[in-house]
Amino acid sequence: MGETLYIVMPAYNEEANIRSVVEEWYPILENGSEKSRLVISDGGSSDSTLDILYELKENYPKLEILPRPGTDHGTKVILLYKYAIAHGADWIFQTDSDGQTVPEEFAEFWEHKDQYDVIMGNRKKRGDGAGRKVVETILRIYLKIFFGVMVPDANAPFRLMRSQVVNKYIDLMPEDFNLPNAILAACFAKYKEKTAYLVVTFQPRQGGKNYMNMKRIFKIGADSIGNFSIIKKSMKNYEKSINNV
Repeated sequence: MGETLYIVMPAYNEEANIRSVVEEWYPILENGSEKSRLVISDGGSSDSTLDILYELKENYPKLEILPRPGTDHGTKVILLYKYAIAHGADWIFQTDSDGQTVPEEFAEFWEHKDQYDVIMGNRKKRGDGAGRKVVETILRIYLKIFFGVMVPDANAPFRLMRSQVVNKYIDLMPEDFNLPNAILAACFAKYKEKTAYLVVTFQPRQGGKNYMNMKRIFKIGADSIGNFSIIKKSMKNYEKSINNV
């Protein structure tokens, strides 16, 4: 019968990319069971992203759409993870809807799932500019300072995770936290989950305009770092609970 795979993507104003992204990623569901799904959450797009998704739904029955107006990227990612867990996913694969990742590279990740519970992308070369690389390096340093772990790539939107492992840590963060993938990467390292990092391609955006400019990125980072202490406290409570079992 196979294991159930949920491919999850947040989306915002991706009318230039969403059609090709769905067409390219949808066949990847064939790796999983018949219950596998491609789930996209639209966060209040002001363009025709949502209309295109509903149009695509007619030809792609395993496409599920979660319209959530006003939700930012991190909130959508957390929502998608919880949705996949609640609907019985064995594996969750998260990527973005801007065409920067390459579906053909998924196969290597799927091949490693019997050896690891988490397989993460490592973007050694980035097509989105040197500034983004600097931001990623700063984020990795903050994870080291706050949580005592250094990871190769903290926030890569190319990750295959066993859902039961994600479920261990998803509630350590507020539901509106902006950097859930970074915290999950820290948890996987800190609590020694069976994790592998594989080098992945990260292309320039394939179309449209990225609303995540550097000013917005630094604001998100500053706001999120303000929550790191709260999350660190949640981690301590988590450690107490597992030590008392």
